[in-house]
Amino acid sequence: MAAGPEGDAVGYILVEVHGGWAHIEQVTVHPDHGRRGIGAALIGHVDHWAAEQGLERLSLTTFRDVPWNAPYYERLDFRHLPATEVPSWLQDVMEREERHGLADWPRAAMTRTRAAHPPA
Repeated sequence: MAAGPEGDAVGYILVEVHGGWAHIEQVTVHPDHGRRGIGAALIGHVDHWAAEQGLERLSLTTFRDVPWNAPYYERLDFRHLPATEVPSWLQDVMEREERHGLADWPRAAMTRTRAAHPPA
């Protein structure tokens, strides 16, 4: 969770471990606190946690064609996974998302190698 100056929650991140990857299930930042690096900081925190756990990759799914989704993650070094490289567990995640109504717009699976340096 990310806290604002008053200690109130302004963002959070949910992560699951699958197949040796830290899969980011959800990243949310309150709109009043957007564009301040909070989402990137939350992902950075997960990156350090993944290093502590010995996980090699981070992954997520997002809306492919929404201008502020996939391009944002690309700026954070996430890359699109070709369909032929999506692991079966991630295919299962995407199918679950589809059953929950997230199939109205095309989705993309993205991944990145976690930071090379472990946390201090």
